[in-house]
Amino acid sequence: MKLLAVRRLLRIQRVVIRYQLDDLLFAQALPLWLRALRYALPWRWLPRKPLDLSRGARLRLALEELGPIFIKFGQLLSTRRDLLPMDIADELAKLQDQVPPFDQEHSRALIEEQLGAKVGEVFARFDAQPLASASIAQVHGAQLKSGEEVVVKVIRPGLEPVIRQDLAWLFLLAKLAEKASADARRLRPVEVVGDYEKTIYDELDLLREAANASQLRRNFTDSPLLYVPQVYWDLCRPKVLVMERIYGIQVTDLTTLADQRTDMKLLAERGVEIFFTQVFRDSFFHADMHPGNIFVSTRTPWNPQYIAIDCGIIGSLTAEDQDYLARNLLAFFKRDYRRVAQLHIDSGWVPADTKVNDFEAAIRTVCEPIFERPLKDISFAQLLLRLFQTARRFNMEVQPQLVLLQKTLLNIEGLGRQLYPDLDLWSTAQPFLERWMRERVSPLHLLRNLQQQAEQVPHLSQMARDTLERLNQQPQSKPSVSSSTAHWPGRLLGALLIGGAATQGLLLSLAAWPSWAMLAGGVYLVMRR
Repeated sequence: MKLLAVRRLLRIQRVVIRYQLDDLLFAQALPLWLRALRYALPWRWLPRKPLDLSRGARLRLALEELGPIFIKFGQLLSTRRDLLPMDIADELAKLQDQVPPFDQEHSRALIEEQLGAKVGEVFARFDAQPLASASIAQVHGAQLKSGEEVVVKVIRPGLEPVIRQDLAWLFLLAKLAEKASADARRLRPVEVVGDYEKTIYDELDLLREAANASQLRRNFTDSPLLYVPQVYWDLCRPKVLVMERIYGIQVTDLTTLADQRTDMKLLAERGVEIFFTQVFRDSFFHADMHPGNIFVSTRTPWNPQYIAIDCGIIGSLTAEDQDYLARNLLAFFKRDYRRVAQLHIDSGWVPADTKVNDFEAAIRTVCEPIFERPLKDISFAQLLLRLFQTARRFNMEVQPQLVLLQKTLLNIEGLGRQLYPDLDLWSTAQPFLERWMRERVSPLHLLRNLQQQAEQVPHLSQMARDTLERLNQQPQSKPSVSSSTAHWPGRLLGALLIGGAATQGLLLSLAAWPSWAMLAGGVYLVMRR
């Protein structure tokens, strides 16, 4: 493994030299010690012929050659046109679905191996030329014997060894960074790389993607916002996925969208609504929403509907994370900086001993200049970056469980501003969040929570009984103590446990009548002792 890792490092170095990426680095404003590094690199002492390629093309080709982890990094960057020069963003956008395909015969052989049958036995037609090719897999058009048009997705061969090597280097770099820098420890890079490792290995299992797509399709059944194609489960395997073929306009094809008179403002706003619906209503969100995975239906351009594919990366949040996130965003919208500071402390983003007044003042210093601009001109990405920079002196830590969410939100904002430059992310999201928070405290929602809690009453009653039995089976050290006194710890504990159960049962009342029977049984057992 170590030998493979060294070989991979040498390969990365060769790619950097071949595409002269070090020139791009040293062209930036760097600290003096880092600028001096150029003289320590031996290949920079040798004559080099300038490449007849733009800087964006050099970077794109290097990422393509280095493989899926680097390609995915480029995909993420391509959506952030507010952070990148246009020439680089345009080139990186080609990584979405223009990765060179692998050999057609290999593709056919892998499909037949997975399905256990010849392609001609399964499909009425199979297109050898792939429709699209991405970092992890490529897609072929086909037609089932029953006549449905489908796409067949197949995993690229030989990915696992390369991914293992790249992840090994990422983990090594993360560990070195944590040892060398307090700022790096605050960012918890080892945990972040660990989360990314899980994500990319999940993408290699197409059965997981099929399950994700099926769930997302159910969540948006008959929705005018989003359509998810049907999965044909009987033809799905770990390395092959067969699903309904969709026909739409790629979301970045602004010319075609304009030609069919798509309502671009509504389209951009619906993208934001879909994101918040997935995060807060379903706690199940598509976390790889780069433009290559998003299309727009051609059926009703005045009432535009998105089409989502490639559900390999899905994120979810706990109820606590949802609540924290919603309250934090609403506090930002209302410029309630003290609330933001207190939420950061309560949620553990900053140490519990942080002085809330000092943290509030720091957040106000960052946010006030931004909020003085029109809302449509405020970039949430820039705000996050400024906040993270400011919070460094308060030892603010990155929360690994929110990394996918942050990435997806930045993707959505970048995409929305491409579609409709005047998109007001804040005013679009605020009504949704306020409605969600109102629903969280509605009587119906509280009743549902109580009903779920009441289901635990039988378990509490049984726990009381088991505890009493264990206590009474212990040998008594003082035989002279009366029987009623000897059992008082067990009775007290049982009473506390059953008292808690009784409180829950009382609150639920008639909605949880079966629990009352179990509760009465527990009380009877205690009183008998």
